[in-house]
Amino acid sequence: MQLTLGVFLLNNVIEMNNIRREFPGIVANDNITLQLRQGEIHALLGENGAGKSTLMNILFGLYQPTKGEIKVRGEIVNITDPNVANQLGIGMVHQHFMLVDNFTVAENIILGAEPKKGAKIDIKKAEKDVLELSEKYGLKVDPRAKIEDISVGMQQRVEIVKTLYRGAEILIFDEPTAALTPQEITELIQIMKALVKEGKSIILITHKLKEIMAVCDRCTVIRRGKGIGTVEVAESDPDSLAAMMVGREVNFTVEREEAKPKEPVLKVNDLVVQDVRKVPVVNGLNLEVKAGEILGIAGVDGNGQSEFIEAITGLRKIDSGKITLNDKDLTALKTRKITESGVAHIPQDRHKHGLVLDFSVAENIVLQTYYQKPYSKNKIMNFPAIFKKANELIEEYDVRTPSEHTQARALSGGNQQKAIIAREIDRSPDLLIAAQPTRGLDVGAIEFIHRKLIEERDKGRAVLLVSLELDEVLNVSDRIAVIYEGKIVAVVNPKETDEKELGLLMAGGKSKRVGEAQ
Repeated sequence: MQLTLGVFLLNNVIEMNNIRREFPGIVANDNITLQLRQGEIHALLGENGAGKSTLMNILFGLYQPTKGEIKVRGEIVNITDPNVANQLGIGMVHQHFMLVDNFTVAENIILGAEPKKGAKIDIKKAEKDVLELSEKYGLKVDPRAKIEDISVGMQQRVEIVKTLYRGAEILIFDEPTAALTPQEITELIQIMKALVKEGKSIILITHKLKEIMAVCDRCTVIRRGKGIGTVEVAESDPDSLAAMMVGREVNFTVEREEAKPKEPVLKVNDLVVQDVRKVPVVNGLNLEVKAGEILGIAGVDGNGQSEFIEAITGLRKIDSGKITLNDKDLTALKTRKITESGVAHIPQDRHKHGLVLDFSVAENIVLQTYYQKPYSKNKIMNFPAIFKKANELIEEYDVRTPSEHTQARALSGGNQQKAIIAREIDRSPDLLIAAQPTRGLDVGAIEFIHRKLIEERDKGRAVLLVSLELDEVLNVSDRIAVIYEGKIVAVVNPKETDEKELGLLMAGGKSKRVGEAQ
């Protein structure tokens, strides 16, 4: 049985040989070779900006290689655009969603492959097909919902259904779990296993070593554009993979002293916030975050976390209740006034709320302070001061960019995130709100960001961490508040709980060891 499977796996469906891709001022891929076998899940691992997404964008036809050749099922091919890739049976789920915000889920999924009824699009058939496909794979999307009205996690599921709808045999998943809850990740792993049982082959780009160990057959590691090697996952371990990726040993546990919390900085009382449907999703929430502590919020996506953070930062109207920062009422203030009061915000959606993608890295780094001295003189931008600050933060936070003049959209997702984090922490806020701060980051960058959050805590800042990663919440937080249906249902000590207990509380259950939140 094992021998037969081994022979089956040795048939390469994809061969990328000596692929090189150059951009102005940078070599993104430097003679990389990757082979995908029939019926395997193959991990592509590397730091942010290592060249993983570029390599897969070449396979999907979004970029053309400067040098090298691609074989699909043994035949040399020229993949000039994604349509050619689709014809060859290659589909890609992108890290940054390729969705039209004001279209429905069904309209996005069928775009370019619409079922027709005469000369018109048969939208009823499309919605039926999408619903059946999503239910088959346990993705549970609403075909009639508009993209702009659904969560980041749901948008990720739409991208996956869109690829499956086109019947791809070779699937590229670019950080597919970055926006998913632990439960959704488990479901996706089962989906991927089911797909390869059907004979499909998968390339999985991920920074999550646990996922690689759980689902992948082999792993190819890229470091700074160069191929480091391909290993059998069963013969490897997370420590060795991490060391291959970053070129040094990585510490997965954050070393830190005990927190020394002081007076409350943020107070939230009886907060009620509605979603776009005018339904209350934050439902009488009470919370305090103290100076010198990291308070982590744990919860299943869709329980009011996003709306809660948007309410604190002025991005969403508050229905009732009160928010104070150092006893100053923020409830009716605009976003800029809230920012100037001492609130910094690392948003969960870096493209929507964190960056202006067509601005340079330097311009994005001063987005919160461009109108202040020394970046503005007599209402005129002082670019030498802006470039100086940008270069300082680029170096300090290891933002990998050709220069401070590079457009933000040209950076990898992880480097975009590091630029946002640099901007927000540099302002020395009283309250730092970090919503999914390590989404899409590699283990080396995660280690760095966690250290930065702890440094802010040790400087006496209040840090509010909202994350779907239970490992992160448990590892970094001094207290953990569990949110369920828009309320804080329990506040626990991370040293006295575990993932199982948190999962129970997050699902609305009760723990014998944990009382309800006060």
